[in-house]
Amino acid sequence: MPRKKKKEELNNDCWIYILLLTTLVILLESLKSYMFMISKVSLSYSLFLLPLVYFIVNYIAKKYDYKKAIAAIAISGVMFVCFSGIMSFALGERLILTSVSGEFCGYVVSQFVSLTIYLFLLNNTKSPGILIYLNYMFALIIYYMFYTLIYLNMIILDTFWTGYFITIAIQAVLCIPIAIVDKKIKRGQEIGE
Repeated sequence: MPRKKKKEELNNDCWIYILLLTTLVILLESLKSYMFMISKVSLSYSLFLLPLVYFIVNYIAKKYDYKKAIAAIAISGVMFVCFSGIMSFALGERLILTSVSGEFCGYVVSQFVSLTIYLFLLNNTKSPGILIYLNYMFALIIYYMFYTLIYLNMIILDTFWTGYFITIAIQAVLCIPIAIVDKKIKRGQEIGE
């Protein structure tokens, strides 16, 4: 009896993590207009939160299951688009569809690729620490490449590639502690054991 109650408690608090993920995705959108400079390249403060977004989805998949992680991606993606629309309406600006679709497609595709690789690593390897780190990095690269492909006129800027590589380098450093913490999290099935 206690084991079943523990399992129900485990499944009931997933919404908290989905809410956290959605909040972080909306915060990412809000922070993208706030910039700082590194070597004459303007970078968004949102780059610090993006690795955490992937971590939360992987945490949901690891602690709960794949279906809840998919629901988290879907809910946070839809809320991102709704937030962008509401904010552009509230500010009296036009909604730039290429920007929203580029970020949305980059987010959703990179999350699905990351989640698929992550679950493969969890199920088929014994100690995937470095592989989990590389998965986080791969997800970030996919996100920026999809965003760039859809929002192509950004490449014309002189500092695009410098900014791209500086962003990936900063996020590579941020992913190291995230991968270490991720490695220490027990899977949902292992909690009761």
